[in-house]
Amino acid sequence: MPVFATAPMIDWSDRHYRVFARQLTKNALLFTEMIVADAILRGDRDRLLGFDAMEHPVALQLGGNDPAKLAEAARIGEGFGYAEINLNVGCPSDRVQSGTFGACLMREPQLVADCVAAMKAAVAIPVTVKCRIGVDDQDPEVALRDLVSRVTLAGTDAVWVHARKAWLQGLSPKENRDIPPLDYGLVRRLKAENPDLFVGLNGGLHTLSQALEEMTGLDGVMLGRAAYQDSGILTGVDDLFPHPLQGGSPPSGRVSDPGALSADDWEAVRDAMMAYAGDVIARGGRVAHVTRHMIGLFQGFPGARKYRQILSTDATKPGAGPEVIAAAFAAVLAGRSEAAAAAE
Repeated sequence: MPVFATAPMIDWSDRHYRVFARQLTKNALLFTEMIVADAILRGDRDRLLGFDAMEHPVALQLGGNDPAKLAEAARIGEGFGYAEINLNVGCPSDRVQSGTFGACLMREPQLVADCVAAMKAAVAIPVTVKCRIGVDDQDPEVALRDLVSRVTLAGTDAVWVHARKAWLQGLSPKENRDIPPLDYGLVRRLKAENPDLFVGLNGGLHTLSQALEEMTGLDGVMLGRAAYQDSGILTGVDDLFPHPLQGGSPPSGRVSDPGALSADDWEAVRDAMMAYAGDVIARGGRVAHVTRHMIGLFQGFPGARKYRQILSTDATKPGAGPEVIAAAFAAVLAGRSEAAAAAE
């Protein structure tokens, strides 16, 4: 059955974002931001890996290039209850280049395979890879196939492909998300050549309709910034994709409009996030740690500008609490009521 996933996004895919995303979709596989294996081995594991049970299913993405360290980090992650361990072979940031991992590993496919094999030996949950189609002067037709061939022999359970090259020299990480051309056809050919391997598509996907069209013949699709900056997209996931662990058929197969959700649906989201924000504050956090991930909701709704204003300004004030979320949602719910009355 096809899988929908949210992409791992550094500084964005934290536990607060995942709780919010889970209120909008029950069936998406949620990825953590990349966490470096060394940090897990040496750092505060509860802070790095802790997550709320309501976030399930969650995949832990690891960064690193040492098979033994990655295996131990994977074992620790499995102990925290993650559903999947994913190895980052696609991030082009300066940080990963200085550590020779992320997209740099596209140049070392056998090392990637060794890392996958070590993690597979350490855990019982799926081990997957997220990669680019190549880096710098590599020929993607050769580089991607070589990598996938080796990690398949090593036992990977899935490959998620960001269908762009990463240019480690000459482009910034931001430019690497948009400038290198997309090659969805290569990813589909890869799947046709590896029918028994799960192959998922990532990169340049902006809507669920586009994602469904481009993933023809593939096993899954992953949206990142599009689903973060316009998070209402996530409300349409469950009508199109089954739960990745529970299986079953999607309810309708129709792309839903977030505007079709009832006031009761939105109030349930509001109440869940208010309760969660209260818990975060009680543990010493701030409501803005939660609300910064919610600003992209309600794109195009009446009252959306006021909603964004409240979350952007009031949530950052000293002493702000969950009532900020109530005020922001009230701006939109009132706007919906006014629009409905005007239409009568």
